Amino acid sequence: MAFDVEGLMRLWTDPGLSGPAAVEAFRRFYTDPVTVNGTPLSAADLAARAAGIRGTFADLRRELLEVCEGEDRVAVAFRLSGRQTGRLATSAGTLEATGAALSLRVIDILTLTDGRISSIWMVADELGALAAHDLVRLGPA
Repeated sequence: MAFDVEGLMRLWTDPGLSGPAAVEAFRRFYTDPVTVNGTPLSAADLAARAAGIRGTFADLRRELLEVCEGEDRVAVAFRLSGRQTGRLATSAGTLEATGAALSLRVIDILTLTDGRISSIWMVADELGALAAHDLVRLGPA
């Protein structure tokens, strides 16, 4: 049975999902807790993160780039883009709203247990997105 990647993407980008309904929606796709990059997170934590992403971008769009499925693993490459009208938490710190168009390339490697995501390793190309808009610069070597 194929994993519902499109349904998963909607969890993170559709603006109508909030409160207890959002937490329950995340529990349909994720174990509670789920391990994300080695850290256990609850369904409520994931719902809050999704709300944060939706609050970062005006006109948030998602583009599915590639999906690779195995027996108990799914790899998903996608792009999130929109106008950055809210704060963006990055590995380098928080970027205040710029109003600029911003696009993040993301790869998630999902481990499934009984059809739900139990572990995620994810990487986002934050630096590439920031550099593309001249928001960061390399210094001298």
